[in-house]
Parts: sequence; structure tokens; C-alpha cells
Amino acid sequence: MKHTYEKYIKFLIYVVVIVLLNIAGVTLFFRLDLTKNNLYSISEASREVVSTLSEPLTINVFFTKNLPAPHNNTERYIHDLLKEYANWGNDLFNYRFYDVTPKGGDITDKMVNNRKLAQNYGIFPIQIQAVEKDEIKFQKAYMGMVLIHGDMIEKIPAITTIDGLEYRLTTTIQRLNNKVSALLHLPEKIQVDFYLSSSLKQVAPLMQLDRLFEYPTALQRIVKRLNDKSYGKLAFHHLDPTTNQELETELEKYKVLRLQWPAISNKKIPAGKGVVGIVMAYKDKSVTIPVVRVVKLPLIGTRYELTNINNMEEIINENLESLIDINEDLGILADMGTVSISAKRPSAMPAQPQRGEKNFRALVSETYSMKYVHLKDGTIPDSLNCLVLPGPTDTFTDYQLFQIDQFLMRGKSLAIFLDSFDEVIPKNNQTMRLRQQGPSYIPLHTGLEKLLAHYGIRINPSIVMDKHCFRQRLPQRLGGGDYPIYFAPIIKNSRINNRVDFMKNIRGLVALKIAPLIIDEKRMTENNITAHKLFSSSNDSWEMGEPVNLNPMMIQEPKHDEELKSYDLAYMLEGKFPSYFTGKTIPEKTTSKKADEKSDTKNNPARIIPGEIESTSEFIEKGMPGKIFLIASSGMIKDNVLDTDIRNPNAMFILNAIDYLNGRKKIASMRSKEQRFNPLNDTGSGVRAFIKTFTIAGLPLLVICFGLFVWLNRHTRKKRIKMMFLK
Repeated sequence: MKHTYEKYIKFLIYVVVIVLLNIAGVTLFFRLDLTKNNLYSISEASREVVSTLSEPLTINVFFTKNLPAPHNNTERYIHDLLKEYANWGNDLFNYRFYDVTPKGGDITDKMVNNRKLAQNYGIFPIQIQAVEKDEIKFQKAYMGMVLIHGDMIEKIPAITTIDGLEYRLTTTIQRLNNKVSALLHLPEKIQVDFYLSSSLKQVAPLMQLDRLFEYPTALQRIVKRLNDKSYGKLAFHHLDPTTNQELETELEKYKVLRLQWPAISNKKIPAGKGVVGIVMAYKDKSVTIPVVRVVKLPLIGTRYELTNINNMEEIINENLESLIDINEDLGILADMGTVSISAKRPSAMPAQPQRGEKNFRALVSETYSMKYVHLKDGTIPDSLNCLVLPGPTDTFTDYQLFQIDQFLMRGKSLAIFLDSFDEVIPKNNQTMRLRQQGPSYIPLHTGLEKLLAHYGIRINPSIVMDKHCFRQRLPQRLGGGDYPIYFAPIIKNSRINNRVDFMKNIRGLVALKIAPLIIDEKRMTENNITAHKLFSSSNDSWEMGEPVNLNPMMIQEPKHDEELKSYDLAYMLEGKFPSYFTGKTIPEKTTSKKADEKSDTKNNPARIIPGEIESTSEFIEKGMPGKIFLIASSGMIKDNVLDTDIRNPNAMFILNAIDYLNGRKKIASMRSKEQRFNPLNDTGSGVRAFIKTFTIAGLPLLVICFGLFVWLNRHTRKKRIKMMFLK
């Protein structure tokens, strides 16, 4: 009887333990991500963004179920990712998956309604490829999501891969949060002015612009719809320059498209002119949106195309964000002969070949508002945390160097892309000479070199060549094959410093026309400055000094291996930098002769005579902790090296460096954790030969040896047993 009770008591205890374990499993939930880069766990930056929401955020996901690989893994990853956001988010974060898949081939009312909802948000099915029974088939699938934050709506219309999805999602949430904050604190309304001359009504049909005069009503509806989502911060006006001549000044200022036509007698249309375009303006910032595009085609002539009204809501919304500066400011030096980063060239600039790089602008503008700095006639705004100097070629005056020096002394950061040579293209279209000799390279002396040398780093006046470089394929008509581009070194994983936070998981880069950097260890130690080497060339590198000739056919490798060695190519310096102007006369801004003529005694009766009053400006001898990112090549931000895919190693490297300079280490870490470029480590010929021999002969030999060992063991055992019975 006692034994029976013990059985029941044990059973009851087991039940209680099982129940408690289940309760603990539900309430004490945790996940363990065993992937190398924690791919299935959101980063610290994502946790901060989602846990500090100020208004409700809802994510609606429209994803077709039962898709073929690899898209089925994408859906599963989105489920896990959003669940992870929800675990770290507060009560303001919600997400929902909408069923847009027919069940058993039947189309239900619920599915139809969900598809209509997706299309209302701008999510449409995309075509994907599937392989079934050795056949390639195509099917349409919904693979998008919509983020609704307060009254703001953002969409990701096509999620075809999980690469970079967390980065896109987190930065979109952050942008929405910043946008809500910026709109709520706007003191004035954003003006949306639609200029349309009524005189165009008679010539619009001849230009195949029949629907032009439907634009005002349609545009007003779009702005009203956007206004409801933008807390009433938009003001729409339809203006007719034909009846209001006072608009002429505004039209000239905003460069709105002007059209002019002669008299057309057979249509009884007199000669006239008109304008059409949209201008969005807020305070001193404005943007002109073209409504009619003028396209000149050979043989056909000039054609006029009307911007699709269905795209106008998205265009206005994008320009709204640029006007109110929802992102952090990033300073870009826009004069001193720098590479042009701005979207358009100032009208004052002479017509010349531009060194504009649109990919760099596109990448940076996703998370920063670019502020263009002009040192020739201005100063560096104190509101900036970082100033980018993209390949300056002009010589800096001492006053301009003083501006940069003191900006660094205030604990700010500099990102310097400085070439060692200035590339000069032959003038007057001397294409034959250019083909034969190529451009000439003149040593570059901007003045920044002495500033950097004072801080403890020098740029060697040469260009690094590397045997491990990009190889250019030759066309078949030239025999095929490839030839090395020695001045485009390929930086391998073993030469990248992954110990620096923002360099983690960056395992390969391509450099272009880059000069070596030399660190002054003594000065660094004296000033307590930390120099982080970011990457270097291979051991099979050499320098090309003057005269520089980068014609690939003319470059020869060194004859002796003693001439080959590795060169440091990029550094991040951190610490309290000493001012270059300590103990020197503080430079003053020079004024032009014309400016001096204007300030005479007639115009300024209370003129101060120099020497009567002394004034001193605030000068910082030893700076607050700042950072300098230096790479001796503006080629690293050129379009032929940089693309707009953030998963590209070069793009990730540049963006991570800029984020690090702006104190956004967590964003840089999140971006680089999903780097999928994983090249194999280099192995020597001896190692390769050993692995090949071991695979072919070693493994069979091991099997034979193991068999002999088993046979010998069995034989010995039999012999031992036999001896036991003989006794």
C-alpha cells in the first residue's frame, strides 16, 4: 500500500515539475544565436531605435506563402526578425502578416481584400523564377511591407533577399521617427507652388500634352493627401504667370521650365510663351520639380513628356524630407577644387568637365543631410560634427587651414581623401595624345600636407602598385585573356585590420591610385594620439614616383624581390590633436582689392585706424578629443570603385568610416554584420600541394592502415584466447 502511494506522489511531482518548466519557458523566453555574426539577432542600434518610439509603429507584411527556395527562407527570416524587434520594442511596436495566397487554388474574399490593401499602399506583385521538375517557371508573388508611424507611411515594395534587411528596416524606422519630430516642430509651412501658364492651353495638344491641365486638380488632391499625413505642414498654391506678371522674379530664381513658340497660322495660334513646373520651398531652401521633360532625339526632333502623376506623391514626399533636414548634417567641402558631390553645379562655375560622383552622394544622403561648405568665402559651421574633404586640388591659404585646424580642435572629425598627384587631362580635345601618353600627373601640394605632418602623419608622393590587383579582361578581337591594373590593388582579408569595430566583417576592398601613408611614431606618442591602421597593400607591392605613367602596358614589375614590401594605405587617428598654429601668428582672412575700395572713409566715417585697437580671437592650442580619417586617394569615392549597394565592401567601408567619425558606431556595426563577401584565405603552393596529395593518396592510406590495425587486433585477440585454452 505504501509502495502505491509513493508511485502516485512521484507522478504528481513529475507533473508539477513539467508544468513549472512550461511556465518558465513561456515567461523566461530567450534566444541563442550561434551564427558567427549574429545574423538572426538584431543589433544594439536596432534595439535602441525600436525601444524609443514616441508614436505607434505598425508594420504590415504582404508576402505570398509557399514560395520556392530561396524565397521561402526570406519569409521565415522576416517572421523571426520582426519577432525580435517586438521582443525589444515597447507597446508602440506592432506587426501583422496579411494572407495574400489562394488556399487550395480558391480565391477567398479575405485574400482579395488583402491584395487591394497592399495595392493601396503601393505594394504590387513581382515576378520570381522557380525551378520545378527540371523546368524554369515564373510566378507572381507579393514580397513587400509597409511601415506606418503616426501618420507617416514608408514602404519596402520588394524584399527579394535578407541581405541588409535589418539595416534598411532600422534606418527607415529611424527616418520616420525623425520625420515626425521634424514636422511637429516646424514653425512655418512648406510651400508647394504649381506654376502653369494658361497660355499653354492652346499649344499643349500640339506638344502631345493633352492632360497637362488636369494636373492642378490632381496635384491638389495629392498634396491634400500628403498634408493629412504631414500634420498639416503643406500649403498648395496654383499660380498662373500669364495673369500675374509679378511672378517673374520667382520664376527666374527657381529656374522653372520656360517654353516659347512662334505664331502658328494654320491653327490660328499667336506667338507666345509660358512656364510649367513645381517649386517646393521652406525658408531659404527650395527644390524645383519638373512637370514636363524636354527630350531631343536625333532625326525625330524634340519631344515633350509629362511626368506621370502617379509618381508625383512619392517625388513630393522625398523632396519634403530633404527640405526639413530629418537626418544628421554632414559637411562636404564644395570648393578648393574638390570632387563635386552636389547634385548640381553652381551657375557661377565655368563650363568644365565635372568630377561629380553621384554614387557617393546617393549612399551618404540616405542617412545624412549634406551641407556644402565653401572655405573661399565662408567658414565651417559649428553645427557640423564631421567635414569631408573629397580630393581638394587648390592650394589652401593659412586662414583656410586655420579654419580646418580649429574645427578639429573643437573635438570635431575630418574625413580626408587627398591625392598625392593631380591628374591633368590634355586640353583642346587632344585625344590622339591622350591615347598615346595618357594624362600627366603633377605632384599635389594643397597645404593640407603640412597640417597632417604636424599631427603626425605624412603622404608619400608616390602611387602604390601591387601584383595582387584588379585584372582587366581583353576583348576577343585582341586575343582575350586579361592584363593587370597594378594601380588598382585588391586588398585581401589578411591585410585588413578587423580589430577596429567598424572594420569587422569587411574582408576585401579595391583601392585606386592610392599613395602610402607614413606615421610619425614619436609625435604620436608625444601627443598621446592613437593611430589605427585600417588596411595595407600586400607584400608584393612597390611605389611609382615621378614621373608617373599609369598606362598599364608601360608598367613593369620590379626585377628584384627586395624592392617589394607592404605599404600602409588608410588610417584612423584619434586623440587630442595639437594645433598647427601654436606659437605662430594667427592668420587673418585676406580681403580683395575691390572690397578694400568699398570701405573708404566716405562710406565709413567712424573708420578705425589699424593699430589703435587690438583684438584677439578665441584660439584653441590643444583640442578636445577628435578624429581624422585619412586615405590618400579620391578614387575611393569615384563611381567606378563605389556603387550604391551598401553590401559592396567599398561602399560599406566608406559609410562605416563616416558613421564612426560622427559617433554612430552602432549603426556601422549593424551595417557590416551582414557582409556576405567571404573570400577564402590565401594558401601557398606547398600547402595546396600537401592538401591535394593528402586528399588523393593520404585518405586511402589512412583507411588501409586502419584496416590493418583492426585485423592485427583481431588476430592478437584470437591468439590470446587460444593460449588460454591450451593451458
